[in-house]
Amino acid sequence: MTAPDLTTPRERIRSGRMRRQAERWSWMFMRFSGAILILLIFTHLFVNLITGDGVSQIDFAFVAGKWADWWWQWADFLMLVLAMLHGGNGMRLLINDYAHRKTTRTVLMGVLGVAVAVVIVLGSLVIWTFDPCPVDADPSLLPSFCATVAA
Repeated sequence: MTAPDLTTPRERIRSGRMRRQAERWSWMFMRFSGAILILLIFTHLFVNLITGDGVSQIDFAFVAGKWADWWWQWADFLMLVLAMLHGGNGMRLLINDYAHRKTTRTVLMGVLGVAVAVVIVLGSLVIWTFDPCPVDADPSLLPSFCATVAA
């Protein structure tokens, strides 16, 4: 039985103090964002699924009523941004671990960055430009506060 040939390890992406600092901040971000996400997600699930009529209550009027309150808009925005950055950071670590060629790593990092940015921008547009009382909508489908807005 022979020992396998040792190959030289792949070159480091960055070296030195800057790399250690970036990885330390990445590690801390993952822990803090994960803890905040757990609180936000369980609050979101509790309000949407447990209180009231459960899943059957979720419709346009329910979302419109929630997003009429600034707190829910900010909570959902924070959940969106933290989830995308947390997941993107995790994918960055996987790309660094498994993409051995520099060009493959560069392309994957670029695609990841674009995907994270696009989802955050589109999600933010939905949250911040959502109109709970659209013109020409069926009044029976709209939340009750739309009757006072239209009048």
